[in-house]
Amino acid sequence: MSDATVEHVLTLDCPESPGIVHAVSGFLLDHGCDIVDNLQFGDRLENHFFMRVHVVSAADGVHVTDQLREDFGPVAARFSMSWRLERSDHRRRVLVMVSKLDHCLNDLLYRARTGDLPIEIVAVVSNHRDHAGLVDWHGIPFHHLPVTPANKPDAERALLDLVATYQAELVVLARYMQVLSDELCRRLDGRVINIHHSFLPSFKGAKPYHQAHARGVKLVGATAHYVTADLDEGPIIAQDVIEVDHGHRAEDLVAVGRDAEASALQKAVRWHCEGRVLLHGNRTVVLR
Repeated sequence: MSDATVEHVLTLDCPESPGIVHAVSGFLLDHGCDIVDNLQFGDRLENHFFMRVHVVSAADGVHVTDQLREDFGPVAARFSMSWRLERSDHRRRVLVMVSKLDHCLNDLLYRARTGDLPIEIVAVVSNHRDHAGLVDWHGIPFHHLPVTPANKPDAERALLDLVATYQAELVVLARYMQVLSDELCRRLDGRVINIHHSFLPSFKGAKPYHQAHARGVKLVGATAHYVTADLDEGPIIAQDVIEVDHGHRAEDLVAVGRDAEASALQKAVRWHCEGRVLLHGNRTVVLR
């Protein structure tokens, strides 16, 4: 993107209706926007339409984004759209939560530092102190927020304060081993992504990979999803699977599982922050 141009991503969904694409493309043309990439999906069963369009236009002053948002309002209202328009170079402010396992945290920190993910990790919160040194090395604030049954309401209020203080747009549970309350899930609806092994619900409880080994599984997987009050049942964003066989020990499955978890989580974070994920009820449409 040159100094003379600016790029935006517009995402929208609305009830299916004739003329949506014509109205959107006409609006963009009238506002001097050239479409770089366009992805759309019409769900015939739900009679619902989803669209993501990436455009480039002349950088006509510093308020071009605000002007586009203001002018698009009537188009959105006409079709009852839920929509979002952001500059394509916008880096989402992300707060990461972690417990003792650090593989997902490490992966996110590295990808954010190298620019591979379009995010800025503004803080890391943990109920343990184990990773304070790692986070400090990356120059990111670390907050130790222990959680017990007695102090959980206070801890969650402190977490919400941190989300507000850092103006976090997304919270990522990178193997954070605490269940969020129903109230917290509602307060952060659509703004929290979690990762877990795909053996759920087949292998619940302690040592799921050891349970899977005992059953002779042939696939190890992981699921990244939005957090809701229904534990581990929120809308799925990304999943990864890796083939295994009888030669894998339980410890090998744990290692393979770590790879699957890190991979699925970074995909979910990437797609969310690139405006590729549209929530519709208890499912997602990922335009990629």
